[in-house]
Amino acid sequence: MQEADPDVALMLAFQAGDDSAFDGLYHRWAGPLLRYLERMVGDTATAEELLQDAFLRVHRARARYEPRARFSTFLYRIATNLALNELKRPRRRHRHAEEQDQVIPDPRPHAEEQLDIGLRRERVEQWLDQLPERQRVALWLSAAEGCSYAEVAKVLETTEKSVKALVHRGRSALVSKMNEAAAARLDGPALALASESV
Repeated sequence: MQEADPDVALMLAFQAGDDSAFDGLYHRWAGPLLRYLERMVGDTATAEELLQDAFLRVHRARARYEPRARFSTFLYRIATNLALNELKRPRRRHRHAEEQDQVIPDPRPHAEEQLDIGLRRERVEQWLDQLPERQRVALWLSAAEGCSYAEVAKVLETTEKSVKALVHRGRSALVSKMNEAAAARLDGPALALASESV
């Protein structure tokens, strides 16, 4: 595992007393993990707190760490559990629902095409946020973070077959939302024209 995954070698070096190895892990993984946590909880400040908590748990696991999987799988499992626990808090659920209803306009001037791309991206992010938590985690880890189904299964503590089903259902839900939006865009002008001709 050490030869296949240099991060495992760093974690084992940290376990053996090399504190600079932990710094190396933090610098390598803090950015991607923060983006993942922001996607999960929808709030940068909370994601930053969870990031620190995740690495604190890695630090505390130093003595009992065993390289049974890639280091990223170990790290994302910790982060996913923290994010899911955060989302289960009653105050978070309420705030998360309110944030989904808000559309914050970008004050910077954009060309019409850039604005359209931005709106589509925002819409897809809102649809992602509406997916059940495990579907969202499975889809994000596999599509955005490039994790294999086996790695996602370890993060979610389930089977690869279950991960495939979660990803399939998540993608199907997004495609359905996109098709509905496309149909609404096409129907909108047609309805407007029909009402004008009456």
